[in-house]
Amino acid sequence: MSARAGETFRVARAVADIEALLAAPLPATGPTAAQGDPVTGEWTVTEGEGFRIVPLWEGDALDGAHGTGWDDADEAAGARLAALVEELEGRWGAHHQVAVHAALLLRQDGAAVPPLFGALLDEDCSGDLAAWGPVSAQGRWVGVSVGHSDWDAPLVMAAVVSDRPILAPEPPSWL
Repeated sequence: MSARAGETFRVARAVADIEALLAAPLPATGPTAAQGDPVTGEWTVTEGEGFRIVPLWEGDALDGAHGTGWDDADEAAGARLAALVEELEGRWGAHHQVAVHAALLLRQDGAAVPPLFGALLDEDCSGDLAAWGPVSAQGRWVGVSVGHSDWDAPLVMAAVVSDRPILAPEPPSWL
């Protein structure tokens, strides 16, 4: 669960959160660490060497949702992401798609996963990223995605800002 559970999605708020991420300092070194709300413990931010990831929105739990209920929730989350991507494309131009599933396959094989992608997977942010970059004078990159860890977990939209290009890791050699 993230600290965004129960909030209504608004594109303007999501853009403001991304702008705040772009303006904030990024850790130059250090291990990847997730932080939670001091009261609830729900995920608020993950930081690692050169990046920061935050939740932008979280849907309802999908416990017991099957068939059209699950499909409707997935479609609504995709529409929210599409509206945000459209707004960001108006600022930065066309995005490029970054497949996160290659990192998941690497992790399943026990292979090294780049820290940014490991952090995304640790927070159940396994959806492909719409990414732009560099988008700032500091050379920062931005990515947004929506995904979840399993069929019953809520869908979570997240944003990442990185001081390095956001590019998919090389998939396992067997793929």
